[in-house]
Amino acid sequence: MTDRPPGSGLADAPTEVVTGVAANMDRIGVVGCGLMGAGIAEVCARAGLDVTVVEASPSAVDAGRRRLESSVRRAQQRGKVADADAVLSRVRVVHDLDRLADRHLVVEAVVEDADVKTELFGRLDEIVAHPEAVLASNTSSIPIMKLAVATSRPQAVLGVHFFNPAPVLSLVELVPSLLTDPDTTARVRAFVADTLGKHPIQCQDRAGFVVNALLIPFLLSAVRMVESGFATAEDIDQGLVRGAAHPQGPLALADLIGLDTTKAVAESLYEEFKEPSFAPPPLLNRMVEAGLLGRKTGRGFHSYS
Repeated sequence: MTDRPPGSGLADAPTEVVTGVAANMDRIGVVGCGLMGAGIAEVCARAGLDVTVVEASPSAVDAGRRRLESSVRRAQQRGKVADADAVLSRVRVVHDLDRLADRHLVVEAVVEDADVKTELFGRLDEIVAHPEAVLASNTSSIPIMKLAVATSRPQAVLGVHFFNPAPVLSLVELVPSLLTDPDTTARVRAFVADTLGKHPIQCQDRAGFVVNALLIPFLLSAVRMVESGFATAEDIDQGLVRGAAHPQGPLALADLIGLDTTKAVAESLYEEFKEPSFAPPPLLNRMVEAGLLGRKTGRGFHSYS
């Protein structure tokens, strides 16, 4: 996996575009190569697509490449990928947003911050040249309309929310705004189902969409139980695993999502609905301030070596 692999032709791609090609969505762009961005890129590369991933800095590019390679090679060891080298050869991780100009579909997977995402969509609107290109957000909570109106093509903007880990979990939430063209939604639904082999569900453009609107109050309730001294994190998680057949407890899940992301989603939900169940508990706020973010920092409600 290199910046411009020999023989790829991408460095010298023609500037003209052909109307109708985007219906196939063969060329995919991803902005961000953290856990979610790398997972989305891997899913697309494993489906045989040409993928360009953009990161914010050269050091992030290197980290993103390592994350992708490690995940794809683990998938090969588990028998999920036949040829890891072939999958990796379809992905370039670069530090240049302009390299997304020829993409048919661009999915942003950057930090869960409305201002950051809005600015990014304005830049993508200027860069992505194909007349039928779709600009998508992997946001888990931010209303799609806020992102769509930052562009000159709100009809081509929608939410395409994968779940972590993207190569493993089959669900993708499709979230059109009031301005999204129904044809855009239909094309992306077909792409998600037929090309990526995922299961799409569709919902209205409301903060949290389907899953997080149900999940976040559940996770916050578990945080409040710890905060009040009602039970330990270990006992709460074991209760849900052993008593309700959950694959993992709510606090372990919050650690996996990232406590900063959990807090950000909760804040978006509370801003939109003003329901107390969506308000981040003080303990969650303090843990985020302390940098105790879960698995990615080695410590959250549980410790990870």
